[in-house]
Amino acid sequence: MDIVVNYALHLIAAAALLAVFFLVYTRATPFDEMTLIRQGNVAAALTLGGAMIGFSMTVASGLIHTDNLRAFLGWSAAAAAVQLVTYVLVTHLLHMSKQQIEGNNVAFGVLLAAISIAVGAVSAGALS
Repeated sequence: MDIVVNYALHLIAAAALLAVFFLVYTRATPFDEMTLIRQGNVAAALTLGGAMIGFSMTVASGLIHTDNLRAFLGWSAAAAAVQLVTYVLVTHLLHMSKQQIEGNNVAFGVLLAAISIAVGAVSAGALS
């Protein structure tokens, strides 16, 4: 029975972390992803999707490599910070602006998604 409770706690915590990351990420970016996505903006969907995949990779790694809920939450918080800092640095260093996402520059959306996924993979690997 303890294993079922542990599973449920970790699953609920992971789902809550994904929801919180989604809210924080969408508030941290200078554009409204959900409005843009509802309007059919592929670049916004790619950017947000890449960030969610990148973050979830580290969350999954945290679930695999930690047996302590507190450690799992700590690693997940660090992964969220890494994803947010990555977004800020990449958009700043590459001189990319919100107009590119709002203008549906799909190439920019793909690049941001790929970078977010790559950073998530490296972050996930760092936990092993």
